[in-house]
Amino acid sequence: MKTRTIAAGVVALSLIAGAAQAMTVQEFLTTANAIPQNPTALLRSDTRRLMAEFRGAARTVRAEQTAATTAGRPPATCMPEKVGFSPDQILARFNTIPAARRNISVTQAMREWMAAEYPCR
Repeated sequence: MKTRTIAAGVVALSLIAGAAQAMTVQEFLTTANAIPQNPTALLRSDTRRLMAEFRGAARTVRAEQTAATTAGRPPATCMPEKVGFSPDQILARFNTIPAARRNISVTQAMREWMAAEYPCR
């Protein structure tokens, strides 16, 4: 029992720490703009960090959709099983976010994007 309580506390703290470190859209765009547009870009740690951030946001939105459906609630998005994004699409979408709102997390931007792109009917 005590081990479970400790484990639950560790998980909760890691989730809080992860949420506190969420990348904003402005940070994402600033980092992306500093990456050269050439084949070596994939070798850069910044590129991998941005890709991981975006994949994590997509997984979170997908998990929220699945959890809502499983619980019998209407999901905020109805993303298809497979969704592909190019770097140009991601940057174009994030650049459409007004500068005053770019302090939102990449995950929140992804939620809004998927709700607009794949609404539930």
